[in-house]
Amino acid sequence: MAPRAKPAPAAPTGPAAAAGLPPRSARKRDAILAAAGPVFLRNGYRGTSMDEIAALAGVSKQTVYKHFADKEGLFVELVTTTVDASSDPVHAEVLALANSGDLEADLLDLARRLLARVIQPELLELRRLIIGEAGRFPQLGRAFYERGVGRTVAALGDVFTRLNDRGLLDLDDPSRAAAQFNWLTMSAPVNQVMMLGPDSIPSQAELDDYARSAVTTFLRAYAADPPPRRRLK
Repeated sequence: MAPRAKPAPAAPTGPAAAAGLPPRSARKRDAILAAAGPVFLRNGYRGTSMDEIAALAGVSKQTVYKHFADKEGLFVELVTTTVDASSDPVHAEVLALANSGDLEADLLDLARRLLARVIQPELLELRRLIIGEAGRFPQLGRAFYERGVGRTVAALGDVFTRLNDRGLLDLDDPSRAAAQFNWLTMSAPVNQVMMLGPDSIPSQAELDDYARSAVTTFLRAYAADPPPRRRLK
């Protein structure tokens, strides 16, 4: 009986594959990025060694430099691919809101999804690292903002304009309203974790409360038919 052929390795599906690299090169590039994340988050930019990243990725240091010219290039690529991986699904979810048939329920669902995407320990640690390195890499902070929250708020502004045209919202400035919705949803839990660390991540019930409170406050201010006020107990 002929020996059974070994199965071919699975095709890579990460950012390197999306960039059109050959499968083997794509796997190595994705492995380097996957290894780089924990090292940068643990050691900071200055304390990160390309040797350690190469060892964790299971590649040679020469291979790392073949894919990334230097440590700065690797750090920039890590940040942009991480924020894009989080931002792309959010962007699609925001755009879907334009066709809402139940604005309160759909805004609540969006707020919950936004919190679920953002309140992730690794993403918030990366955010903290970028803030700490803003003096060294100002362009990186700009990219993180524009590809993350800036992109989300811009899409919300466009969607709120359409909802305003449909008569579901009553807005003078949809872009300002979008920024306010994002702040109402994100500010308290994100600031809590940013300042107090991952052990302070709110429970799911607390995140649901933040989402519900944000939507209620927003709709009382901007809904064409605001929800009724409830007496505090």
